[in-house]
Amino acid sequence: MTTGTNGAGPAHRWRPGDHVLWRYRAHHPTGVGVPVVGDPAAGPPAAGGRAAGAFHICRPVTVVEDTPERLVVWLAPGTECVKPELLDGTPIHSEPLVTRYTKPRAAVRTSWSGAGVLKLACPDEPWSVWLFWDRHWRFKNWYVNLEEPRRRWAGGVDSEDHFLDIVVYPDRRWEWRDEDEFAQAQQAGLLDAEQAARVHAAGRAAVRLISRWGRPFCEEWTGWRPEPEWSIPELPADWDRQGGARRTPQPRPAS
Repeated sequence: MTTGTNGAGPAHRWRPGDHVLWRYRAHHPTGVGVPVVGDPAAGPPAAGGRAAGAFHICRPVTVVEDTPERLVVWLAPGTECVKPELLDGTPIHSEPLVTRYTKPRAAVRTSWSGAGVLKLACPDEPWSVWLFWDRHWRFKNWYVNLEEPRRRWAGGVDSEDHFLDIVVYPDRRWEWRDEDEFAQAQQAGLLDAEQAARVHAAGRAAVRLISRWGRPFCEEWTGWRPEPEWSIPELPADWDRQGGARRTPQPRPAS
């Protein structure tokens, strides 16, 4: 992992080929449902009185571009990651929706299956845009992941997923995705009314961007390919460390 910023002060820009972590915190309801387990204790209370959840998703990625305007990273096929799973081993999306967000979970190690994903994120925007291809590099779609604006720290970026997403197709059609999960998350107390309203507003802003075919949709990212000499990032043992406390930065592997 390589150096960045702790969220206070100017960023130290990462170079193409650097390895960083892209992480998401679990939602931590107050008085409703069962908190996620398997990570360190949750952080300090967040706005609205809820405690900040522990990390439950971690994806080591390779930096493609890092400028004041945008961070672009590559999640390579086969990368060892961390994802949430129910304590009984049931995959999250195999659990019926009504109990999906109330049963206890653990964070488990896994490998990213399928083709890789290119992720693009602008500072302060409440979403990131992901590009998906098949294994033969035929472009499939963009995916607008609604989320908290990412907090940048020395080893990567941290966010919180907002359940609701948008899929955008090459012919410029788009559709909402996971509306049922978004509604159930509210029912389970993972999003309050104020936060849900902010997510809806962010989604509408993203739709306006799609409708005018703004960046990154109008750009040539669909033809992008990773550098052949890039290695697959490793998942560090302390992947769930808090952003301000980390091990000594490691140099990039020699190409």
